[in-house]
Amino acid sequence: MSNQLVWHGHANFEIVTPKLNILIDPWFEGNPSADSGSDSITKADLVLVTHDHADHLGQAVKICNNTGASLGAIVEVAAKCRAMGVNQKQIINGMGFNIGGTIEFKGIKVTMTQAFHSCDQGSCVGFIVTLENGKCLYHAGDTGIFSTMKLWGELYDIDFAILPIGGIFTMDPKQAALACKLLNCKKVVPMHWGSFPVLEQNTDRFKNELTIQAPDTQLLAMKPGESAAI
Repeated sequence: MSNQLVWHGHANFEIVTPKLNILIDPWFEGNPSADSGSDSITKADLVLVTHDHADHLGQAVKICNNTGASLGAIVEVAAKCRAMGVNQKQIINGMGFNIGGTIEFKGIKVTMTQAFHSCDQGSCVGFIVTLENGKCLYHAGDTGIFSTMKLWGELYDIDFAILPIGGIFTMDPKQAALACKLLNCKKVVPMHWGSFPVLEQNTDRFKNELTIQAPDTQLLAMKPGESAAI
């Protein structure tokens, strides 16, 4: 079985490996672009949350409670999830982790990166996930572009960058294309578009910008509910 990346709309992704199911920002209920509900998640081993806005925290607490999944988040968001009902034993390190930190979880590694955006508790983050087979994915979370992305591209051989392109609240297509250049990523999966009327409604402009700024990065334009081998 190959590793699979599933997009559930907005910033909600599921990574399926032969041994693990990993969810990032599992917003199902209330997500206008979601392909299913949170009850469809019957197996989850690790839930990662980039920040505590409702469209990213989503149903993380419910899924952890229903499946017994572990929760990975910055310290303050981990505390918020504990207050919302997640057992402390399910929280990575019992308290979460922080920017620059790397945790190992059942054969994978997760590094927390900075992200530039607003939130209620703690700071917004992204995650660099290195899978059992060595494949490396970067989920940027909600963020504008920042020059330190170049350092993450030097430190990690990023196979798939999952980047917001919607604009208004995050990077727009032009910024996201430049981010691909900084990250030196092999492939890019655009996210955080099409969910709301104010956001970018398709990936056409991003595709054009990518050919100008990062022609060596391959665009993997997914639709909600689609999966791709990684």
